[in-house]
Amino acid sequence: MMILRSSPASPFGRKVRMALSVLGMLDRVDVVNADTTSPSDSIRAQNPLGKIPALILEDGTAVYDSRVIVDCLDGMDGRGILVPPAQRLLVLRQQALADGLMDAAILQMYEKRFRPPEHHVQSWLDHQQGKVERALAFAEASLSAPGTGVPHIGEIAQAAALGYLDFRFAGAWRAGHPKLVAWLEDFARRTPSFDATTPHA
Repeated sequence: MMILRSSPASPFGRKVRMALSVLGMLDRVDVVNADTTSPSDSIRAQNPLGKIPALILEDGTAVYDSRVIVDCLDGMDGRGILVPPAQRLLVLRQQALADGLMDAAILQMYEKRFRPPEHHVQSWLDHQQGKVERALAFAEASLSAPGTGVPHIGEIAQAAALGYLDFRFAGAWRAGHPKLVAWLEDFARRTPSFDATTPHA
């Protein structure tokens, strides 16, 4: 049995869990929560960076980060579902955009969580929010066509990113991105693992 170290709130962990579901591999993985802030949590031994998600293979090898995990899972499965060969560049680019959006959103959360309000650096927060807004604008214009069939990792990552904005930023993105709202509703309808992995406060 493989082990996925993650947490319910992690959008990158959610991306991997949705990918596992799409591949039909959930029964091969035990999901174990990790506390990345705790020096005693074994995640720091499994991943020297102390970051999640990390996938522990049956032979004890630790695989990280989420993009490497996805590549590993896609190779294990062998059907080219997560990264279809004919669409490889487009799919990986969409994943990279969504991952960057998640990074920028998480950095904003860290600034507010780990620094007292009087030490918040507004220029840093604005810099990260600019990344989020540009990524959303690009996705609204170019990545909002309804999907067909089994979702690839670009779509899965995009859904995880939008879900994180709903979770941590009260869905403020929705007002200005109607095509993405419709896209996410369609994704949720055809991908049951989206609702199944929704984090709760």
